[in-house]
Amino acid sequence: MEAKAVAKYVRMSPIKLKPIADLVRGKDLNEALNILKFTPGKGSEIVEKVVQSAAANAENNFDMNPDNLYVAEISANQGPTMKRFRAGAQGRASMILKRSSHVAVTLKERD
Repeated sequence: MEAKAVAKYVRMSPIKLKPIADLVRGKDLNEALNILKFTPGKGSEIVEKVVQSAAANAENNFDMNPDNLYVAEISANQGPTMKRFRAGAQGRASMILKRSSHVAVTLKERD
């Protein structure tokens, strides 16, 4: 059995979220939540929220024991990019890219 949770269109670049996702990949649920709780930055709060959602899905929808869960898969993929323009020198315009991400977490039970 596996439980999943996805946060789509998170207004943060995947470049900032991927190192945080790498910290908790393969860890037990409680250990992963502790790591995320004490990791500085907004990205850890977003990933923590998705991991907690996956844990709640596992417990309520699939009757899985939270003590046996671990982070089997976690990914922070690129979502759509909003393109904005900023006025530049001599009548030019420079592009501003506002990137977004999709964060997906899969929890499984240890045997």
